[in-house]
This record gives sequence, C-alpha cells and structure tokens, in this order.
Amino acid sequence: MSKQLYIDGQAVSFEEGQTLMDAALAAGIYIPHLCHNPEFTPYGNCRLCTVKVNGRYAAACITPAQPDARVESNTSELQQQRQLLLQMLFVEGNHQCPACEKSGACQLQAVAYYCGMLAPALSHFYPRLAMDASHPEMVIDFNRCILCALCVRASEQADGKQVFSVSGRGGDARLRVNSASGKLADTDFSAADRAAHVCPTGAILHKHKGYEVPIGKRFYDQQPVSQVGDVTSRGSDEN
Repeated sequence: MSKQLYIDGQAVSFEEGQTLMDAALAAGIYIPHLCHNPEFTPYGNCRLCTVKVNGRYAAACITPAQPDARVESNTSELQQQRQLLLQMLFVEGNHQCPACEKSGACQLQAVAYYCGMLAPALSHFYPRLAMDASHPEMVIDFNRCILCALCVRASEQADGKQVFSVSGRGGDARLRVNSASGKLADTDFSAADRAAHVCPTGAILHKHKGYEVPIGKRFYDQQPVSQVGDVTSRGSDEN
C-alpha cells in the first residue's frame, strides 16, 4: 500500500523500500544528481541530490522515504550548494566542454546548466592523468572522471565483471582498471558491456564513433536534464 510524503509542498506517493530519489523520479520530480542510476545500488557520493528532510540535510538517493516527510529540494540555499559542488567537479578535472565530443550528451554539463553554474569561478587544478587507449573499442580519459563509480557498479551488477574500482581517498582517489598492467586491453571489457554506456561525462568513450550525432542535436541540446532525465539509465549512447 502506497504512502505519502511531500517534496517542495507537492504530495508524492511512495512504496515501502523506496528512497526519496525513487519517489521523486516516479512522480516526475527532478532532483539534480550524477552518481545515481536506478539500475544500480545507490552510491551517495556526489551529494548533488542533497535535500532537507524535516529540516535536516540528507542525500536523496540513499535516504529511505518516510510517511509525511517534508522534503525541500528546489531552494536557493540548496541550489547554491549544488553550484559550488559542480564548480569543484569542473576545476578538479579537465572539462573543456566546447572541445569535448560528449558536449550536448554530457550529464555533468547538463546538470551544471540546470543548476545555473555557467562558468567556473575557482582556480583550475589542470590534472595531467594518462589516457588509456589500449583497448580496441574503447578509450578512457581519466582527466574527465568524476568518481561517480557508475562504471564500477555497472561492471559488477550488470555485466558480472569487476573491470573497474575506485581506490584512494580525497584528492588521491582515482578510477582504476583491475588488471595486472592497469590497462583496459588486459581485461574482458567489451563495448557491449553496460559499463561502456553509463559514464555521465566524456571519461569513457567509444572509438571510431566520435561526433556521429552533431552537437546541437544531442540529448541535452534539445531538452533540459530535468525533462530528459539520466540518459545513461536507458542505455542510450551517441558516441
């Protein structure tokens, strides 16, 4: 039997076991997020989905829905916090949108537009992480990785493999390839794997397919992320 809570004053029904994010998505209410994908176990890492529940901060993707809970999401305070988190994500990696072939189909870019983060205001770190182009079908640009761990979870939970992992803490945290050489070519990774299609940025790309869909005609060029949603959850990939 469904129960009810309130998101920004709107009554939302939910079922036992759903999270706040589950309830919001089912009701067509968009809460900004990057590391969440309904196909996989919630991760609670990016914190963009932080809301206030009965006056207390909580990550919507990992917080259980409770009857009569009063959830605030679309407030100026929370939007300012999300802008700051996005600012940090952009300067901690190399995200030059005009030169990236994922532009227009990048969830990080789309969420930044939605939250009003239109230009970086912090000093760039300009990391110099090596790319891995060893695989015949795929390439990894570690400079664009935001450590959402979607590829990690997809590889484990959908593909039945353990191709990726995240190791280290804080500024030393990195996406790793689980092979003796550390190279993608020395794993059983395939372009058909679910993990090859879930990256919300341009960190994992298909070779030989760049710009097949022109910029201006991609997912988020046509509609905002709040209407299109998380394109990776539908298995769509244009690159």
